[in-house]
Amino acid sequence: MKKQKEKMDSDEEVQELDAKSPEVVEKYEAAAEICNAVMSAVLEAVKPGAKIVNLCSLGDRLIKEKTAGVYTNEKKMEKGIAFPTCVSVNNIVGHFSPLSTETVALKEGDVVKVDLGVHIDGFIIQSAHTIVATDKPDDCITGKKADVVCAAHFAAEAALRLFKPGQSNSEITKVWSEIAPVFKCNVVEGVLSHQLKRFVIDGNNCVLSRETIDHKVNDVTFQPFDVFCFDIVMTTGEGIKLKEGQNKTTIFKRALGKTYLLKLATARAVLGEISSKFTIFPFSLRNFADEKKAKLGITEVLKHELIDPFPVLEEKKGEFVAQFKYTAIIGADGNVRKLTSQDLPFVKSDFEITDPKIQQLLNDGEEEEEGTAAPAEGEEKKD
Repeated sequence: MKKQKEKMDSDEEVQELDAKSPEVVEKYEAAAEICNAVMSAVLEAVKPGAKIVNLCSLGDRLIKEKTAGVYTNEKKMEKGIAFPTCVSVNNIVGHFSPLSTETVALKEGDVVKVDLGVHIDGFIIQSAHTIVATDKPDDCITGKKADVVCAAHFAAEAALRLFKPGQSNSEITKVWSEIAPVFKCNVVEGVLSHQLKRFVIDGNNCVLSRETIDHKVNDVTFQPFDVFCFDIVMTTGEGIKLKEGQNKTTIFKRALGKTYLLKLATARAVLGEISSKFTIFPFSLRNFADEKKAKLGITEVLKHELIDPFPVLEEKKGEFVAQFKYTAIIGADGNVRKLTSQDLPFVKSDFEITDPKIQQLLNDGEEEEEGTAAPAEGEEKKD
């Protein structure tokens, strides 16, 4: 009974630790600082000829190194990778984090999406950014590549303006559906922007990217102290019924509450390493002590649904996908802080937003959020 009481007290303590506490906000800020620094380093390394696996390994290594250097007096504090580094190119929608044996490299003009996450004491910060791999960064990117980057960027900024007390998740989904066609793009279906809580990367309260018959969510009204990760994914294609290509899934997450007595010793070893090393956060097979054994053992673990996969989905060949993801928090006074951000690539779309309501929304808070308001003609330049 004593142990059960201690566990209940512990559970209550976890639930109470949220953004109302200054100490919690400090941990979010510390994680965001690391997230921004790591993202900057990976983006700097995005060049034609760079191996994608090296970029992913760089991101993961830097997250581990930088989180190990903070809160060093807290010996039992968990910290590190909240989502492994992914580098998804052109028509690949996301979750591409190749194994160490793969040699695929970036090419000139590739549209590159970098996605990663950091946590300190279970408080999660996520970020994703889209740039173009080029040896000529001062040359303006135009055409479909520019269109999809602008669509995703302006949709991300619109969501930030609508993320405030009293506004609803459905309003954000609606404005995304209005911005996408302006740039001859579509919102990718099935993407969710989740509320973040301690040790919870996919909270029940979420924003749906695109409402369809198969994809619906409950209505949510934003409140002070909410922390959300907004994930905006746009495509020059249709954005529906995306399929897995030749790229195998390498990212998984422990399915909590699921148990099964595994038969293979390699599978049991893999599950044991997942439980001890990765706990509840998504992980890459590349981050196991023995990658080859992990590939062998993961099959039985997945077969019995002890883990959930993050498949590598693809749009049609020849299309381009752009993604912007950021973490934001609503303060006690209702003001919103965007905790993750990067400089945009130099792109110019032939299309522009003319709807006065959307223009007004994007211009709202321009003085407070320097560098985030939308130019009238969809042009983005690096600072």
